[in-house]
Amino acid sequence: MATVDGIEGLSIGHLAEAVGISKSGLFAHFRSKEELQLATIETADAIFRAEVVDPALDAQPGIDRVRALCEAFLAHLERGVFPGGCFFASVAAEIDTHPGPVRDRAMATMASWVGVLEAAVADAQAQGTLDPREDATQVAFELDAYLLLANAQYVATRDPVALARARLAIDRLLERTAPAHG
Repeated sequence: MATVDGIEGLSIGHLAEAVGISKSGLFAHFRSKEELQLATIETADAIFRAEVVDPALDAQPGIDRVRALCEAFLAHLERGVFPGGCFFASVAAEIDTHPGPVRDRAMATMASWVGVLEAAVADAQAQGTLDPREDATQVAFELDAYLLLANAQYVATRDPVALARARLAIDRLLERTAPAHG
């Protein structure tokens, strides 16, 4: 619901109606809208890790893992894990200027994701499959930018071309940052 209606639109009453239980029954679990939002973010984080991060971490460290992380992100969009695309991209666009615990938790999860990408890039550099002179933080930023743009375009159009373009852009970035041989 939060990826479609927005996390600010998520309320105890709205959720109770959607799942078919009483508002008071749901209130027993979540004492406030903020608690509901934070629990929603925690659940979305667990789903994201199970759908994207954990499977990709099974790939060999290095360039294979970088590619697996990117592919797992795009595949979770294709599978419609969240109806509004990447949960955290959706929430961040909505609450990025609203300080507080909900924003802080969502942004921490996004930073963690970029950290996973950056660590995979650094591992690839250490293995010699990406140029160690490249800034790992910048490469991770660019990879995430391609993924987030693909998310935005795919959510708006459901056109798989957006995902194909992201895959091509990622391939080109990784080719450009490969070590020079010769």
